[in-house]
Amino acid sequence: MKKLLALLFAMALVAAACSSEEESAGTPDSTEAPADGEGDAMDDEEGDAMDDEEGEAMDDEEGEAMDDVIEIEMWIAFSDDARLNFTQDRAAEFNARQSGYNVVVTPFDSYNTVFEQTALAIEDGSPPEIIHFFEAATQDALDAIDSNGDPIFKSVTEAVAGRTEILGEPVVLGDVVSAASKYYTINDELFSMPWNTSSTTMFSNMDILSAAGITEPPTTWEGVEAACTAIAALADGPDNCITWPNHGWFFEQSLGQAGADLANNDNGRSARATEVILNSEAAIDYVQWWSDLEDSGAYVYTGTQRDWGGTAAAFNSQNVAMLVYSSSDTTVITDDATANGFDVRTSFMPYNQDRPYVGNLIGGATLWMTNGLSPEEEDGALAFMNFFSNPENAASWHKVTGYIPITNEATALLESEGWYDESPNSAVASEQLDAAADTPASTGALLGNFVAIRDVVTLAIEDILVNDVDVDVRMESAQKEAQGLLDDYNELFGG
Repeated sequence: MKKLLALLFAMALVAAACSSEEESAGTPDSTEAPADGEGDAMDDEEGDAMDDEEGEAMDDEEGEAMDDVIEIEMWIAFSDDARLNFTQDRAAEFNARQSGYNVVVTPFDSYNTVFEQTALAIEDGSPPEIIHFFEAATQDALDAIDSNGDPIFKSVTEAVAGRTEILGEPVVLGDVVSAASKYYTINDELFSMPWNTSSTTMFSNMDILSAAGITEPPTTWEGVEAACTAIAALADGPDNCITWPNHGWFFEQSLGQAGADLANNDNGRSARATEVILNSEAAIDYVQWWSDLEDSGAYVYTGTQRDWGGTAAAFNSQNVAMLVYSSSDTTVITDDATANGFDVRTSFMPYNQDRPYVGNLIGGATLWMTNGLSPEEEDGALAFMNFFSNPENAASWHKVTGYIPITNEATALLESEGWYDESPNSAVASEQLDAAADTPASTGALLGNFVAIRDVVTLAIEDILVNDVDVDVRMESAQKEAQGLLDDYNELFGG
């Protein structure tokens, strides 16, 4: 019970997550269940013509038919029309293919809300079969147990048990792209089914860059500085040069690029992380560069933490020439640029040229399956998750959003269709993740209380940007606070 209460407390602390998808618009709105049966829709004349015995027989048959349908609840952190409609349409297709199942998609407005509602459902003993959690929640999900001490989630590798198809749906688990597979694989098991996976990429207004004599987006910090100097010299250039949201995820990306771990024990990969590292040389270098860029007027801070909307708006209105952002919005940013009359090009997130580039890591979320389901419920949940990420569906999801194609076959399908020739910006996130070395730093950290630790970083950087606090001093205080959060978590779950 102590660990369950701790889990509920940890869930209550969850704030905004790792990329723009975490700021989904809209409000929670449960999907309505299907009507009870065709018998209720019959007109009075037909009903009167039936004798009592036949009517009772039909009612019994229909009741039994409805009882035979297994409902699979899926809670997701998307309530905007594009992503929600896509998910609900796929559920409807699956339900038509699998007459014995009814997948019901319930949207929430953020990962935070899904976590909070999951906590309540766990407490009531009625969590959904499939839950959408962002990558920073992985260690918390692994540690989550119910009041009986049983794990709340079951490894999908264990549940698939080597099968190549489930209810006739091909299993795609082994075809998941390397970056996502490596992040979510723990002790040789893929614990959740990767879905929406992103990385940090840079979007450049090539009209402004070309006017400043720059033919290619900069790839390094030094290149960004030179580009911003040239852009500042334009007579009719933007007031600022570059922006990105103040969010701890960008800090983590910079560590991966530099080959520096966020936590000990190989970023929590070889053993549970017991030390967090916010004050390494690579970390200080990044935050100092960020601060110096802001002091020079090249970087503009909107004044709001995790301001995905404000930074994107600054780029779309051409008030800045470059935007470092989540690749999850590649499609909409590219479309908005076209609508606003300028050419946008996507490139890798710029890195510190004074350190060898190791690689960027993922963001986004996966689908977790709850433990303790009946064999029929478990197969239904597994079949839907694999159907949901089959090549056609994964490719369509990528086109709608900008999240990377989650399987290699989906990528091959897109290539065969000529999609990347038509939309070269869409290929960049996958290329960036593929370019990463296979190291704990570029795979990403497994860390307890990860989201609260991210918030510590975000607040520290805001303090540095707004109040001109010394970087070394402020990151040292952030280090102590973050270590305290990790220690508190491990006191409950580490033993």
